[in-house]
Amino acid sequence: MDLDELIHKCKKGNRQAQAELYRRYSGILFGMCLKYSRNKTEAEDNLHDSFMTIFEKVDQFRFKGSFEGWIKRITVNTVLQKYRNNQHLNLISENHEDEIEVETEDSDISLSTLLGYIQELPDKYRLTFNLYVMDGFSHKEISEMLGTSTGTSKSNLARAKAILRDRIEKAKINIA
Repeated sequence: MDLDELIHKCKKGNRQAQAELYRRYSGILFGMCLKYSRNKTEAEDNLHDSFMTIFEKVDQFRFKGSFEGWIKRITVNTVLQKYRNNQHLNLISENHEDEIEVETEDSDISLSTLLGYIQELPDKYRLTFNLYVMDGFSHKEISEMLGTSTGTSKSNLARAKAILRDRIEKAKINIA
């Protein structure tokens, strides 16, 4: 079944079409949820919530632009809304203009270890880091998504990078 037909069936509430849509996109969306979550269990909950939102709003998709892009945006917004509603962010309003670069070129750290470090960041830092570094959002966009100022977004990014750099440096010391 082609994607357009699948979407039309989902708009009519067809459970088999919804199951097929889930099979096609759950892997991609789970990866996104994992990026924004503290652990696998939380990512699974976020994936579930995202698909619930996708199925509720699929009738709003107008076949303009990429469907995958549309569901990815819903997933990010669903996860961020969940954090806002649960007040996990506890955002600060400090402004640190100096950004610290995290470089792993000279490090023996694996990608899975680095992703583990990112998942361990406090929510406000992890979300800002992922939105900026991994997904390419601007500080202005991030501040709108998280309901903060651009200065707070910059500060949270700088702090996330500093924490990651510290963790990477400690890992290098333990390796040596």
